[in-house]
Amino acid sequence: MKKLITKLLLLVFALSMSSCATILGGKVTEYQRRKPVQGEPSRKVRAAALIADIILFWPGAIVDFATGAIYQPDKRTEAEKTNKNEPKQL
Repeated sequence: MKKLITKLLLLVFALSMSSCATILGGKVTEYQRRKPVQGEPSRKVRAAALIADIILFWPGAIVDFATGAIYQPDKRTEAEKTNKNEPKQL
């Protein structure tokens, strides 16, 4: 019985240490991982993920900030990628 309780507690602890944006936010882009250089605008935070982290388990926010998953992906980067795949018109 003690082993079962210990395993359940470890499972609950492991799940609580995970964070909302890391699990539900999708693939983390290079834009989200790197810090903005001087002169570049700061990254926007996903408000819903931050609020969920604070309400459910606040150390999860630390994981989200460490992985960069809490930041919104750059929409301009996605648009540039789609334009590169299209053939150029002369």
